[in-house]
Amino acid sequence: MRVGLVCAHAAAPPSGDSTVVGTYQHIARVAAELAGRGHDVRVYTRRDDPEAAESVVVDGYRLHRAPVGPVAPIPTAELVPYVAELGQWLADQWTGDWTPEVVHGHYWIGGLAAAHAVRQTDIPMVQTFHSIGMEQLRHLGPQYDGPGARIPLERALTRAIDIAVAQCNDEVDELTRMGLQRASVALVPTGVDTEQFRPDGEAAPREQRPRILSVGGLSRGHGQEDLIRAMRLVGDAELVIAGGPPTDRLANHAEARRLRELAERAGVAEQVELVGAVPHGQMATWYRSADVVACTPRYSSAGRVSLEAMACGVPVIGYAMGGIADAVVDEVTGKLVPPGDVRALGMTLRRLLTDNAGRFAYGHAAVDRVRCSYTWERTAAALERLYERVVGRRKPVEAA
Repeated sequence: MRVGLVCAHAAAPPSGDSTVVGTYQHIARVAAELAGRGHDVRVYTRRDDPEAAESVVVDGYRLHRAPVGPVAPIPTAELVPYVAELGQWLADQWTGDWTPEVVHGHYWIGGLAAAHAVRQTDIPMVQTFHSIGMEQLRHLGPQYDGPGARIPLERALTRAIDIAVAQCNDEVDELTRMGLQRASVALVPTGVDTEQFRPDGEAAPREQRPRILSVGGLSRGHGQEDLIRAMRLVGDAELVIAGGPPTDRLANHAEARRLRELAERAGVAEQVELVGAVPHGQMATWYRSADVVACTPRYSSAGRVSLEAMACGVPVIGYAMGGIADAVVDEVTGKLVPPGDVRALGMTLRRLLTDNAGRFAYGHAAVDRVRCSYTWERTAAALERLYERVVGRRKPVEAA
């Protein structure tokens, strides 16, 4: 099957934080898995690096970089004026000797460009939003900083696609609230590299006292402030926060300063350490160094951090929402607490850190859950079946 994957994102976040895999890296892994299953896969993104080739074969699929907009990473909101141009470029690419049988848009910008390209064709379109503006606004409130046009454009996009891919049950509900029929929404969770993320292997250096690890970008809404406040109830343990800019830039980072000031006021400054960005290839060593991984963002569609931690055999305590609620089985692979309940968070962390047998059991169950339900092979197989379904719907019935 000929599959076109469309994403207008830069290959790496402009902040330089490679701690957590982003949309583009997710697409790259999906493309490689689909190519490995025998499909002819092409990935389309915007050219943001003058040194990068316009077309190159990577891991069995072909990557095309569109010469649209500035040849530099730019914020998502600034990509909106280039959607039509990118869509036309895609349409021109697909009128030659290669036309996709199915197009899969990623994130709302990539989806809009893909919808523009296929609007006058019979090519079916699948869409993964990765995050939804209305849902982010609901969870983040004043901390939501998405462009004003995003929410109405996402709603319009739902009317232009054949089927939407949700990464968690909360996202399924949100897409149906946006007007999609339930039959037009497929739940396909993200995958985890179980070769990279596994229980055995090197662990990052640590102190004797118990370690709680938090992984995510340093910005309001990621929940680090809740963990810092909860540390007053935890007792003698360290909280390591991985993510944000590189270590040498943390001192001048506004959110890092705010979190350190909060730790000072809470009286837990000596228990909190910010280590900055960690290369994603090294994250497994950090997970393995932790007794517990805490996942407390206000919004998380994929729950990727919780899955990576579980794959490393580490129990997760997380907020019961989004992809975290789907990934973590309460009292089996970790513990779920109500979002924003700092007291419940602190007391749950305290109890689990003193329960060696409980952590051991949760960790083993966590590894089994990821290997059974969250591998990239499973994700690719689900998408393959979905593509076959939408292509089958669109193909005309041959005359007898």
